[in-house]
Amino acid sequence: MEYVTIYVDSFADRRETAPTGKQTGSDPNKKKKRAAPTQQRCKEVFHLKAYDANHIRNIAIAGHTGKGKTSLAEAMLYLAKASDRLGKIADGNTVMDFDPEEKKRQCSLSTAVAPLEWKDCKINLLDAPGKFDFEGGVYEAMRAAECALIVTAAGSDFDVGAEKAIKAADARGIAKFFAITRVDAENSDFYKTFEALKEEIGAKLCPVVVPHMVGGKAESYVNLCSGKAFSYKNGKATPVDMPSDPHFDEMKEVLMEAVAAVDDDLMMKYFDGEELTKEEVINGLTKGVETGEIYPVYACSGVTMDGVDLLLDALVYSAPAPAQAGGETGKDDNDNDVEIKCDPNGPLAAVCFKTVADPFVGKMSFVKVISGKITADVPAYVARTGSSERMGKLISVRGNKQEDIAAINAGDIGVITKLNSLDTGDTICDPKKVVHLDGVKFPAPSLTMAIVVKKKGEEDKVAAGLRRIMGEDPTVVFSTNEETREMLLSGLGEQQLDIVLAKLKSKFGVEIDLKIPKVAYRETIRKSCSVQGRHKKQTGGSGQFGDVWIRFEPHDGDELIFESEVVGGSVPKNYFPAVEKGLQEAVQKGPLAGYPVVGLKAVLYDGSYHPVDSNDMAFRTAAKIAYKNGMAQAAPVILEPIGDLKVYIPDANLGDIMGDITKRRGRVMGMGAADEPKMQELVAEVPMAEMGDFSTMLRSVTAGRGYFTLTFARYEDAPGNVAQKVIEDAKAEAEE
Repeated sequence: MEYVTIYVDSFADRRETAPTGKQTGSDPNKKKKRAAPTQQRCKEVFHLKAYDANHIRNIAIAGHTGKGKTSLAEAMLYLAKASDRLGKIADGNTVMDFDPEEKKRQCSLSTAVAPLEWKDCKINLLDAPGKFDFEGGVYEAMRAAECALIVTAAGSDFDVGAEKAIKAADARGIAKFFAITRVDAENSDFYKTFEALKEEIGAKLCPVVVPHMVGGKAESYVNLCSGKAFSYKNGKATPVDMPSDPHFDEMKEVLMEAVAAVDDDLMMKYFDGEELTKEEVINGLTKGVETGEIYPVYACSGVTMDGVDLLLDALVYSAPAPAQAGGETGKDDNDNDVEIKCDPNGPLAAVCFKTVADPFVGKMSFVKVISGKITADVPAYVARTGSSERMGKLISVRGNKQEDIAAINAGDIGVITKLNSLDTGDTICDPKKVVHLDGVKFPAPSLTMAIVVKKKGEEDKVAAGLRRIMGEDPTVVFSTNEETREMLLSGLGEQQLDIVLAKLKSKFGVEIDLKIPKVAYRETIRKSCSVQGRHKKQTGGSGQFGDVWIRFEPHDGDELIFESEVVGGSVPKNYFPAVEKGLQEAVQKGPLAGYPVVGLKAVLYDGSYHPVDSNDMAFRTAAKIAYKNGMAQAAPVILEPIGDLKVYIPDANLGDIMGDITKRRGRVMGMGAADEPKMQELVAEVPMAEMGDFSTMLRSVTAGRGYFTLTFARYEDAPGNVAQKVIEDAKAEAEE
């Protein structure tokens, strides 16, 4: 990602794009030429005053892809004058989606951070990706927020993105708001979507701002708390008379019941038939949001900015501030609980929730300060490593724009540059009061592919580039399989791996292809046999002589078992280690396809030697000859790895997934209700060679709701047709 540095002073707003960070000179023509790579000159003054933890709101924006999350964020920024334009995804000029790949694909690929000021509060927006391949961004955003704004579009059913966002927010125990966008679109249906949400979520869902629909379009928006209605033009609200709409009475009744349920006094007043005041409704709503008893719903449109001001007001008045959220519980070095309050004067405790490798600025660590204050003169003590490092420059970011700041206060979000020892999930703390805060619980990679480097000799450059990318996105995993000698790339899906390939090419100048990884097969024997291995070589001087008789037997373990039954000294004891070493070397390649041999027992029971020509090398060679002769007689077979599979799927998809597992030669071992509502757990044993595209199939069948774990269990005899294919492939590879 490229970040543009913004410098703010009392006279002018200046930017520089030189990678060295130096001024580009006094020649105005040269300046203009150097500034060309930046996309648009920043006209607004990007300067935020410091806010305390009571006047900060950290909001994670999440939901299904294509439902208007980024458009809503852009509308918020523009209304708050944090942006000089209303960014549009189609035009590639949004604050949040600034990465070249995001502009190209017209979707968010990573979490973007942008602060704004509204009603004497600072709101830090964390716009998370909606595509499931980039789900790690949702967990980053939730880790830094006290409130999740879950976005869906009018006319939609309860979509998977909203479901996943709710689960992620629940896992963090943070408040939830809902925004139903695109209410202004032709033939949109806010109430259909509200009812779909309510059916899944239940009585906690509470309407606050609802639209008045005329001819299939929103003519005005009604705030049920205040009883006021507004029409909009270019984002500006104009009060209008309260329209007559049968939905309003029903929606208001839902609101009043939800508000009354959070307070005994309000409940008594409500049941007595008394009207709740505006203040009582707002206070009850705020309390319900904080306790998790109410999920307020707001109708709006990011594209036209209709109702967005009402949503911003609600975030200021009702979303929990860091000071109200009650701090966090961490662990000390002895694994004891440590209570951390959101105290500006308390010991420093901050968590790194996101890392970016910027080509101009260097490593950028996004941190959320829980307690204390980060300043440049305080060393950064990293709890994981137990080491201190000089604090880098502190900055605030808004998309790809930056501003130097003096401190990151308790409850706030900021960026530390060039802090090399800090990784995503790490805690920065006071060395006198060490604490380990919860990191970011990322989803495990589910798709693994083998890397094919297009240009020989660039393997090290590919590895270095992938490690940089892993630092930015921990859901990407790069590893090397020592057995198959393949470099492996793992991630959450095909689109994510495609982005990794694009970044390798654009940022690091290397190109790779991906293919299905090789499977680590094994070979073994099913019969016993006794064979001779004789090595004799005469070259004029002292020769080589080794002669062994070995009995090969199958056994249940994996390791080679070597025993001796030699009597009478036919093979001297000092040569036994050489025989064993020769066999250990030989079993690394099986007779059928060259895979390691397991479950083999070798018994040395006879042989002969020469007092002059025998040596360790000769007996190592003789053992290998015996191995080669014996394997062909001992009924060798191919073994394939079998995995324990646990799949978690919606009830409706159980039959489809069982059928697919059967097609993959799997055996269903059991099934039952999962811990999650409307989900089933299916347990099976499957050949791991058949699971290459299982994650893609599962996502397609379950619309992204399903997930699985697969762990190695054991090896089993491969069926004849599978074994033959493995042998043929091995021969073809050897010929190449």
